Amino acid sequence: MNLNEIERDSMRYDVVIIGAGVAGLSAAIKLKQLAIAQQREISVCVLEKGSEVGAHVLSGAVIDPIALEELFPDWREMGAPLTRSVSEDRVLFLTANQSFKLPTPPSFHNVGNYIISLGVLCKWLAEQAENLGVEIYAGFAATELLYHADGSLKGVVTGNMGIGKDGLPTDNFQAGIELHAQQTLFAEGARGSLSEQIIKQFALDRDSQAQTYGIGIKEIWEVSPEQCQAGLVMHTTGYPLDMRTYGGSFVYHLDNNQIAIGLVIGLDYQNPYLSPFDEFQRFKLHPDIRKMLEGGRRIAYGARALVEGGLQSLPRLTFAGGALIGDGAGFVNVPRIKGIHTAMKSAMLAAEAVFAILEDLGDRQPESSKQAHNLQYLFENSWLYRELHEVRNVRPAFKWGLIPAMIYTALEQYVLHGRGFWTLKHHGTDAGSLKKAADCQPIAYPKPDGKITFDRMSSVFLANVSHEENQPVHLHLKYPRLAIDVNHTEYASPETRYCPAGVYEIVQENGTPQLQINAANCVHCKTCDIKDPAQNIVWTCPEGGSGPNYSTM
Repeated sequence: MNLNEIERDSMRYDVVIIGAGVAGLSAAIKLKQLAIAQQREISVCVLEKGSEVGAHVLSGAVIDPIALEELFPDWREMGAPLTRSVSEDRVLFLTANQSFKLPTPPSFHNVGNYIISLGVLCKWLAEQAENLGVEIYAGFAATELLYHADGSLKGVVTGNMGIGKDGLPTDNFQAGIELHAQQTLFAEGARGSLSEQIIKQFALDRDSQAQTYGIGIKEIWEVSPEQCQAGLVMHTTGYPLDMRTYGGSFVYHLDNNQIAIGLVIGLDYQNPYLSPFDEFQRFKLHPDIRKMLEGGRRIAYGARALVEGGLQSLPRLTFAGGALIGDGAGFVNVPRIKGIHTAMKSAMLAAEAVFAILEDLGDRQPESSKQAHNLQYLFENSWLYRELHEVRNVRPAFKWGLIPAMIYTALEQYVLHGRGFWTLKHHGTDAGSLKKAADCQPIAYPKPDGKITFDRMSSVFLANVSHEENQPVHLHLKYPRLAIDVNHTEYASPETRYCPAGVYEIVQENGTPQLQINAANCVHCKTCDIKDPAQNIVWTCPEGGSGPNYSTM
């Protein structure tokens, strides 16, 4: 059977949304709310590559309910899963064995916000969307873009199911489906594979700085009642990271004697020997952190890249036939360590812009220039723009190092409030920030003890990762020899360390080093696609339903 000759079924909607995270679901809900208010019928479809809604979303997470309040003013009466309010903020500077309490800057004020499970919130939003008539298809990955003859986007294609490792259909083969739409919204999250293609196709980033990212690694623990202070939100900076590496931790005390703990490290770090996973394990050994976890039980693990570029790195949001929303565009307030409310608001603004076009043009092809003006106007006149503009200079200041950046951040937070006439530039690309191994010192990490610290494989098990064994590998090398000639020889194979799931491994074949890719371990964090110094690793979407299942993470 020749895959190129297979006829695919097609379906048509007014709007197709890629990704059932908070951005995608908020856009779908807002579109239906507008349609109901104006007594119009529109069709909206949401595709989700995870096995279920919420399977692939991962965040700390503390939510500012401002956007949810706009979407559902009566969210409390509706039973939204925001039940644990923040009762105390705590900010610490850590050394190897001590901690020093810092003043809580305005961006870290969380009293009035809520500690949540992002996966549970997404499931609740999905229920509200379906009640409004939105069609949601989980387990279906959008893998290909479709274009009209004039170059505008026509829609997407879901991936074929049942393709063997040899690239040929198996007995349970199912062809992908074409979904055509007047407008397609991309809500794939950080470093979305189709979003990256769209940005390149329409040169959406030609006027913005390169996007920069971090990797967040998170665990959930069950501890004794004496160790848990429900409602406490704690953030730390300093140990275990050096003064040139951006990052910090979060420790959120939940209900039911559970603690969510994580470490975020900027992917602009320089030392190729640094391992974000092992830095996180080392962080848990700090005396003040260890005493919270001692005797407890780790019940969940996950990792995900997150956008950190802020306003400077936002691409143009619209193109002929669609728009970028949420983390896929870069809507994260980095100093606040929050992206849920910003993702939701960006999606709601896009829904307003899209709905106006559907209303004006019916089934005719949209005028991209009209949409671009409308959405850009809505964004620049919203609290979302003002919020991102005020903090635009904080993250790029950390290219100077921790202490100068903290001083500058205090100036911004307490005096300037973003009113300076300047806008700082970022460091460049994350891949380009890595130094050669010969110029750096190896880092010795302690062996896992199986009680507080763990290895990658036991962690991946807790992420509930699943990939069909016979499907093609979804991680590709553009030029296989570069993995050894460049990465191994010059950078000491950093992919074996920056991957939090043990996907990449150097093995010896007849005395020659070779890169082995254990794709079945992949948690879809996208770090390899971002940090590879040769930009030789390409992350492509595996079969729908594959990957982690974070459930209530």
